Amino acid sequence: MGTRRKARECALQMLFAADVGKAPKSALTNHYWNELGEVVLDEKTQEFANNLVLGTLRQLDTIDARIKTRAEHWRIERMAIVDRNVLRLAVYEFLFEETPHTVIINEALEIARRFSTFEATQFINGILDAIKHDLEKTSNGKTSSEPTEKTQVSTAQAE
Repeated sequence: MGTRRKARECALQMLFAADVGKAPKSALTNHYWNELGEVVLDEKTQEFANNLVLGTLRQLDTIDARIKTRAEHWRIERMAIVDRNVLRLAVYEFLFEETPHTVIINEALEIARRFSTFEATQFINGILDAIKHDLEKTSNGKTSSEPTEKTQVSTAQAE
């Protein structure tokens, strides 16, 4: 497993803890690495995980608004905790990191396979693929309100 995927998995675990325990952001990363996290991870991997978590929490309203545009008939509060946080991490990366969108989707699906259910991977793939198409249309000067065609992303393209 790559170090960036491991960082994403740690970030998911921290977001889960923040979501369930309502832990303060300031103590979240320190507590995770001191009490729960894997001590064998190098500093760069820990830094990437921390950036993902803190960035996601900082941009939570923006991220959740983007998810709501594509999560038809689903309120974010009603989604499984793991699934909504996998979505949040991926959307944060879409919006604020330089990672290729296809890689983000594939990483999210691999993490969902490990921490959630088979049905969740289909749900997550559908939402992320639609958001990816919206972002690509917006970056090409088109409007994001146009209908999109959902496609299944191959896991062979993962980083």
